[in-house]
Amino acid sequence: MNKITLKSAAPFVVLVAIAVASLFVPTLPNFDAGKYVPADIAWIIVAAALVFLMTPGLAFFYGGMVHRKNILSTMMKSVVAAGVVGVLWVVVGYSLCFGESVKIAGLGFIGSPKTHLFFKGVASGEPWVGAPTIPKSLFAAFQLMFAIITPGLVVGAIAERMRFVAYVLFTVLFSLLVYAPLAHWSWHPDGFLAKMGALDFAGGTVVHISAGCAALAGALVLKRRKAHIENIAHKPANIPYILIGTGLLWFGWFGFNAGSALGANATAVSAFMTTNTAAAAAGLSWMFFDVLRGKKPSVVGFCVGAVVGLVAITPAAGYVAIAPSIFIGVVAALISNVAVYIKSKSSLDDTLDVFPCHGVGGMVGMLMTGIFASKAIYPAGSDGWAFGNFSFFLTQVKAMGCAVGYSFVVSFLIFKFINFIVPLRVSDEDEEAGLDASQHDENYVQGTLLVTTEDGVTEKEIHIDHVFGILAENGHAKEKV
Repeated sequence: MNKITLKSAAPFVVLVAIAVASLFVPTLPNFDAGKYVPADIAWIIVAAALVFLMTPGLAFFYGGMVHRKNILSTMMKSVVAAGVVGVLWVVVGYSLCFGESVKIAGLGFIGSPKTHLFFKGVASGEPWVGAPTIPKSLFAAFQLMFAIITPGLVVGAIAERMRFVAYVLFTVLFSLLVYAPLAHWSWHPDGFLAKMGALDFAGGTVVHISAGCAALAGALVLKRRKAHIENIAHKPANIPYILIGTGLLWFGWFGFNAGSALGANATAVSAFMTTNTAAAAAGLSWMFFDVLRGKKPSVVGFCVGAVVGLVAITPAAGYVAIAPSIFIGVVAALISNVAVYIKSKSSLDDTLDVFPCHGVGGMVGMLMTGIFASKAIYPAGSDGWAFGNFSFFLTQVKAMGCAVGYSFVVSFLIFKFINFIVPLRVSDEDEEAGLDASQHDENYVQGTLLVTTEDGVTEKEIHIDHVFGILAENGHAKEKV
């Protein structure tokens, strides 16, 4: 058993302190159901559940892409945010995002933590101003699912070398210092990006640009893996996992985008269709562009392309017509594909291309919103450049620049700060052994086989994967043990 230290005990002590503090929160009656629209409540409950499903979907997507010895550690980092952010959101996260605006130089910067500390008044209060047909507690639950998946997206860039404890601390600090301000800027009526007139339907800025830029910062601070330095080709450990993850992400994204209409209405239907169309077009675009470059069509290529399309349509989903979403998906996939290629020729070790796919994809989506948004689709929004309103496109560019600059700089400082407290990286020995064993004392591959090597004499043990067949590194399987 490892020796208990102050650092190892701190997470548990903090959780116990929060649990004890929660006992002193006054109990108030629940909301009056008669004030709301039952159909809207039913749809947003389903949409929230769909968005939550994206977190295990992301775990499969990332888990299938890394080396076999890092599958579980990568999946664990993707899903642990459900615990960390799930508690943090009730304590203070929702209040920071949607509480009474704290203004700096007259601009709404972040919500006051006092507004809804420990969910004070959320279950019994008036509905959120932008969602009058559903109770505020349901709006908060829906928004929680966005807050959960956002730090999980960063995992792909820091995979195979970041300590688990350091990642948990990153999740806390990122949620408080990056995600909460950006959510307040974009989605609170007093947020300065909202006041500027910028539009982000479902999180192109708040979720994808913030996560993509944080991923870039993390890759720079953590530096390169040994395998990357030695130019060892990276091959996905489990392509069926990638396919399963893509399916879950695509399915959950219907809740992500269509649910952001915050009601069972025409905007939800339009967002549903633009989401599916952009993903389909982007998957084909990525795959066919690979063929154009001399590669063969691949499952991974289509899956990555589809996810990029989902990312790009996110800020635009409820503001653009269905037909332009084909163009958005195709262009986003081409740009991200080229960005991945450029990254591969550089020294940047973004393990699973989070910045080229989510960061760049989110930027493309924000700009496309500035071009194709239409009041015919969303009367309360703005017409884009394609409809003669170039000033709105410039507004989107400014909002994108603010989000990119803020999320990268603050995330970079967060990684540096954490590294000052606890080492970000595992040791060289632990990296070589794999993070499944060194960080969690677990192993994705279970069981062994006895094999006879090429000399016909020596027997050695190799691992087998009970789900997807046998990994025989040398020789042929002799017998199970």
